[in-house]
Amino acid sequence: MRILALESSCDETAAAVVEDGRRVLSGVVATQIERHKIFGGVVPEIASRLHAESICAVTGEALEKAGLALCEVDAVAVTYAPGLIGALLVGVNYAKGLALGSGKPLVPVHHLRAHIAANYITHPDLEPPFLCLVVSGGNTLLVQVEDYTVFHVLGRTRDDAAGEALDKAARAMGLPYPGGVHLDEAAKGGDAHAFSFPHPSVEGAPLDFSFSGLKTAVLNRLHNAAQKGETIETADLAASFQSAVADALLRNTGAALQRTRAKKLVLAGGVSANSVLRERVGILAKRYGAQLYLPALSLCGDNAAMVGAQGYYEYLAGRRGDMSLNAAATMPIEENGR
Repeated sequence: MRILALESSCDETAAAVVEDGRRVLSGVVATQIERHKIFGGVVPEIASRLHAESICAVTGEALEKAGLALCEVDAVAVTYAPGLIGALLVGVNYAKGLALGSGKPLVPVHHLRAHIAANYITHPDLEPPFLCLVVSGGNTLLVQVEDYTVFHVLGRTRDDAAGEALDKAARAMGLPYPGGVHLDEAAKGGDAHAFSFPHPSVEGAPLDFSFSGLKTAVLNRLHNAAQKGETIETADLAASFQSAVADALLRNTGAALQRTRAKKLVLAGGVSANSVLRERVGILAKRYGAQLYLPALSLCGDNAAMVGAQGYYEYLAGRRGDMSLNAAATMPIEENGR
């Protein structure tokens, strides 16, 4: 089964054709990074406009690279939540038009489910059940994936997401957008023990996360140094802060592995490209005797191939959208895509 998939939840306009949820026939991504870099972050109105300008060409290129016409695909899948509402609406409405015009089924896909599904492409042998740590710019979750479309959240962030904390810390350090990537690079030459940061926890909810305190701590460190006229070594601060974020993520993941006795651990989301997190989650998995699955670096960021992978399983589960399908800025991963 071949699915044409579309993704426009933030600042990447993407289209792909995926076969049977595992094989990528084509994947095209039009990035907006250079357009947002001068603002230090994504400007939602600009993102929406650029999606509208790019989505037709990106879709055409994906079909051409797959060697298919629209009439030869079996369904159209699209990210409909969560994300920037204006950006999502561009993809949703374009997908609705394609589905209506071609008579193909429309399959709504949750963005975080798609990030998890990126691992099905990288690891064709991976099957649920498994424990997944989802770490992105807007979300941080510990999820028990019981089946391809059945998810149970064990822990979630109570405030900022890990990716958001990394991005804002990077911006405060004067690193360019996208912050998380440049912070990871800067940290490679730094001392992770140079600065101490708090290890936040949520009372009564040991698997939940909190990153607002960590973010505030690094901002205060920078402000205090500036007021005193002191110079902070960026590499050391970046390495120390990144290590503290990884500590928080892995402490809870270890607790979840202990509680669930899961034998498969999956990492997903944009922050899964972080070099320190990838290295240390491998050590954690080995400690608990779990097999680790990491997405290919090319599939960590937003892309349409992961949407096509999850779309295949949503289709098999009977999920369908009609012309009333709307986008949603927020939506729990447990919801069924209706």
